[in-house]
Amino acid sequence: MRLALLLLILITLNFACKEKKADIEVKDIRTTNNITLENNKSDKKVDVFIDGKLFTSYVYADDISVLKKTTLYPIIAANGEAITRGYPLNTRPNERTDHPHHIGAWFNYGDVNGLDFWGNSDEIKTPKEKLGTIRHDKIISLTSGHKSGTLVVSANWLNPDESILIKEETKFVFYAEAGKRFIDRITTFKALEETVSFNDTKEGMFAIRTARELEHPSDGPVTLSDANGNKTDVPVTDNTGVSGQYLSSEGITGADVWGTRAKWMALTGTINKNDVTVMIMDQPNNIGYPTYWHARGYGLFSANPLGPKAFTNGKEPPINFTLEPNTEVTFSYRIAVLDGIKDSTELETEFKKFTSK
Repeated sequence: MRLALLLLILITLNFACKEKKADIEVKDIRTTNNITLENNKSDKKVDVFIDGKLFTSYVYADDISVLKKTTLYPIIAANGEAITRGYPLNTRPNERTDHPHHIGAWFNYGDVNGLDFWGNSDEIKTPKEKLGTIRHDKIISLTSGHKSGTLVVSANWLNPDESILIKEETKFVFYAEAGKRFIDRITTFKALEETVSFNDTKEGMFAIRTARELEHPSDGPVTLSDANGNKTDVPVTDNTGVSGQYLSSEGITGADVWGTRAKWMALTGTINKNDVTVMIMDQPNNIGYPTYWHARGYGLFSANPLGPKAFTNGKEPPINFTLEPNTEVTFSYRIAVLDGIKDSTELETEFKKFTSK
């Protein structure tokens, strides 16, 4: 009798322990990958946190001289490394200081009715009448949540006289998994009273300017920043820590990816001994799918479906995509920031997840 009672007590305790452990495991799952969005009105940005740590910020300030558009900056991998270049907003030592209009992750274009939205920066001496500006309009909604968070904003593409050429509405969806971070950008453009032409150019469209470590090693001279942010011309490049390598969905690697078409492109490398893969995915419903890639070894990583003539040296005809008055077009892309060096099989799996939504 005593033995039977003792066995019953042991069985009960064992079951209780398992039940308690299961409760703890459920709690652990629910308290990770929580995404919080906070509107920092004083700094004119929306900060995106994952489990209390900054992932990225939607920067909508209109008083930064080099910033003539909205941008996501910085973008930080799950391993804590920033995959975006710091210059010109927060310059880090040994960074390239070219192309001051390459900031964070952004969406614009170099020839819209003859206006250059892509290359607009006070650091570039282009006549103002040839430049377009993108200005944040309002935050429509922001939603925090477990594993995902959403930000919906509107912006105006402005003529030099500040009249509105294009109305933009963008939905950002931020996702988190173990060792993985994702950003979906769904952007709708609406023409107003005049026809809008996106003329063929390589200067576009959905882009990231990556950290120095993710550039391809090069032998040519570059302009780098010192510890104080001052520009320094370096005749012989120091490639210490520079480890970037492109890989396209078509199996093309390195600098050869420029001007090719692919449904996705990945850039791998090592930052402070932490391996990382940055991936941009094209959506099959986008115009010009699969997109051309304006992906350079110096850190510009961009999908541009609207420049076939520029990318093929005239072998393909221009699209010169046009929006008639009061019509709309939508583009959808995903950025994946993955811990580790991912191979083509793993990257294709991520792409299928994106396109099966």
